[in-house]
Amino acid sequence: MTWQHPSERTCDLLRQGAEIALNSLQEWLDEIDEALAAVTMRAIAQDPALRAATRRINRAHLTFWASETVRDPGAPVPAYTGPDSLSHARDLVRRGLDESALDSYRVGQNAAWRRWMQTAFTLTSDPDELRELLDASARSVSGFLDATIVDIAARMAAEREELTHGTHAERREIVTLLVEGAPISRQRAEARLGYALDRTHTAAVVWSEEPAPEPGHLERATEALAQTAGVQQPLTVIVGAATLWVWLPGPAAPDTGLLSRLLDPLPGVRIAVGPPAGGREGFRHSHLAALTTQRMLARLRSPRRVAGFDDVQLSSLISQDVEQADDFVKTTLGDLATASPELRHAVLTYIQAQCNTTRAAGRLYTHRNTLLRQLDRADQLLPRPLEDHTVKVAVALDLLQWRGSD
Repeated sequence: MTWQHPSERTCDLLRQGAEIALNSLQEWLDEIDEALAAVTMRAIAQDPALRAATRRINRAHLTFWASETVRDPGAPVPAYTGPDSLSHARDLVRRGLDESALDSYRVGQNAAWRRWMQTAFTLTSDPDELRELLDASARSVSGFLDATIVDIAARMAAEREELTHGTHAERREIVTLLVEGAPISRQRAEARLGYALDRTHTAAVVWSEEPAPEPGHLERATEALAQTAGVQQPLTVIVGAATLWVWLPGPAAPDTGLLSRLLDPLPGVRIAVGPPAGGREGFRHSHLAALTTQRMLARLRSPRRVAGFDDVQLSSLISQDVEQADDFVKTTLGDLATASPELRHAVLTYIQAQCNTTRAAGRLYTHRNTLLRQLDRADQLLPRPLEDHTVKVAVALDLLQWRGSD
């Protein structure tokens, strides 16, 4: 199809609108994030690394389109082919997802288009100008995203071809069957994995929310994980460009305190650890617990880089055992459980801001010194200092908020 270049006036309006988008970029990106959060895409929503990658790629699309439109308004915008585009294609394929997962790009497009239309009405009130501006914008955005999706789909096909002929694909296939409880024989699974199932296992998820972690960082984190548990040869499965699934054989659990220190030279890398469990069912149970711990850390926006299943005591939330949940809240929060809703909200906001006082004060629309006084008061009410168990405190406060207990 021949590209129809818009009029000079429309090109000027396109440039103005794109400049507005770039100057208020964070507001546009926040709306895209909210739109993504509201869409039920289970495979993406429950995977923190994949969710972060999807947010990044949508942001990259908006920034690229707006920058190209400012540079040459009215010209067709080429497909976005940045390095994070390839990483995202790899992640989607390694999660077993197909091209339908690219619908998340359309979600970002729709959110940005709503904001663009609002902007267009501030640029001109002339009906003819507005009609041509919106038509040119729609052709530009659709053409750009269509070309980008075609490129990503091609990358996914190439990645799928590569993975389906490698040992990592075989390991991922067997592990998935075991986790899903499929009737695969223990002997066959062990032979394919090179890993014995008739023993105690501790599963872990090693991941980074960065689009492309430094080469070797995830592997070094896995080595540190194994070292703290006294394990020589863990089972490792590559799940995505930024995620590894790991199983440690033996009854010894990792030393999470030491592991946290060993992760200091590896920025951005995080580890969620499941509880030790025995046999084939333990292999599955510990892994599912590690995944749940990972999701809870992401949902609470916890700054903690290493957490075990027992750190967040998720069993009380999953089972919805009211008595057990009440006991967890009282034990964790002490007198803070009955403090004012304002104080509890301030503490939870502080934790969700990754324990950054300035950022939390901004979210609360309060002075930093006021928040510091509130945190001091919370430490007086808590059975243990807040910094010693931020994840547990966040879970307990989140549970209180969810149940509407004031």
